Amino acid sequence: MNEASSPPAGDDPTGKTESMPPKPAMKGDLTQGPILKTLLLFSLPMLLSNVLQTLNGSINAIWVGRLIGESALAATANANVLMFLLYAAIFGFGMATTVRVGQHFGARDIDAARKTFGSGTGFCFALSLIIATAGWIFAPQMLDAMSTPDASKAEALAYLRVIYITIPFGGINMMVSMAMRGAGDSKTPMYAMMLTAGLDMVLNPLLIMGVGPLPQWGIAGSAAATAFANIAGMGYQIWRIYRQDLPMRLRGAELAYVLPRSEDLRYIVTKGLPMGAQMLLVSSAGLIMIGLVNREGLDTAAAFGASLQLWNYLQMPAFAVSTAVSAMVAQSLGAGDHTRVGQVTLVGMGANLAMSTAVAALIVGFDRPLLALFLGGDSPAIPIGEHIQLICTASFVIVSITMVLTGTMRAYGAVVSPLVIMAVGLFPGRLGFYWLARPLIDSEAVWWAYPVGSVLTVALTLGYYRFGKWRDAFRM
Repeated sequence: MNEASSPPAGDDPTGKTESMPPKPAMKGDLTQGPILKTLLLFSLPMLLSNVLQTLNGSINAIWVGRLIGESALAATANANVLMFLLYAAIFGFGMATTVRVGQHFGARDIDAARKTFGSGTGFCFALSLIIATAGWIFAPQMLDAMSTPDASKAEALAYLRVIYITIPFGGINMMVSMAMRGAGDSKTPMYAMMLTAGLDMVLNPLLIMGVGPLPQWGIAGSAAATAFANIAGMGYQIWRIYRQDLPMRLRGAELAYVLPRSEDLRYIVTKGLPMGAQMLLVSSAGLIMIGLVNREGLDTAAAFGASLQLWNYLQMPAFAVSTAVSAMVAQSLGAGDHTRVGQVTLVGMGANLAMSTAVAALIVGFDRPLLALFLGGDSPAIPIGEHIQLICTASFVIVSITMVLTGTMRAYGAVVSPLVIMAVGLFPGRLGFYWLARPLIDSEAVWWAYPVGSVLTVALTLGYYRFGKWRDAFRM
């Protein structure tokens, strides 16, 4: 789609400032009411879901680090980066489905929303089968490419191969959650995550240690616990949709919607590929950074793995708010109301910065006890982790601005330019700085690359949001 002409923020693409008359409110409607209240009520369940998901991962990391050892913790850090890389391929198509469902839902065309949901789910299930098979086959080569330490390579491989088996179920779960959010329902995915996290936390130590009649699977037990819990969460979410006859349910002839329709698939692929590529860029840059960190030794790798756990929490407000902004803007566009967009974006940025700054302050202020949860109080990796936190944590607050602005732009269908900006920030910005600075400041270049890349990314995104031509990308 052409991203060429730039009416003032808040106007529609034709240059008209008046919006269509408001339509009667219905459940899941995000186009009416006070913006801050609507944003918070919609984003808080997503934030809680993210908290539970990350807390679940953190507790699992604690179990792995305490019950098995630091080499196993480093193994999960390496494996989880690869898993993020694989899910990124699905995420872009899921986000495109969310936006399109939101646009149809805002226009009160529920049947069109169901068709888009069915096409996205069927396509992503088939794709996830391919990804799972390729991941199982090429996992050893991926770990080698990351310079995974020999001490943790076997454990990382065992962990990955159990997880790969459940990727198709995870793909369906992701698609259902994202489509529900496009239809204004963030509570159903939250309830599913509550079940998933609770089961995973209980099953992890049981399957690692082999309590009672259960087998002692070690690090593979941690992966198996996560797999069982995710399948249960997916089953609950599908059950709730049909039990309460929620908008995204498919019945009778509607079940044929899971066979992708060309019109929906064209939108999902053309918009989803750049959005997925953004996630792949983040993942690939993360893989490179993991490789650079691994070269600094096992203690540094373990410290970085623990730091990644804390940064997951720091990024949660931005993920929740940006998704909420994208859904709210998409529904407003479907309803023909372009005047609300700029206000939603500004309110979203303010809410995100307030929450992200508060979380960052807590992480830096209590870095030692937080790192000790993963590493143990006497670990030689703790001072390294404290140093990492001091330099890198603020960069995640800075870059969260980009996430909210990108949420608005992707609701319009402008996805290529944000991809280019992300590529510039991560590669010439972050990694380019590392290669230039390494001869001057040695290993410190790894950590200072984070704030340098974040500042460049935000500067470019703000410039494009203010002066770019992204609003013309919208088409219904």
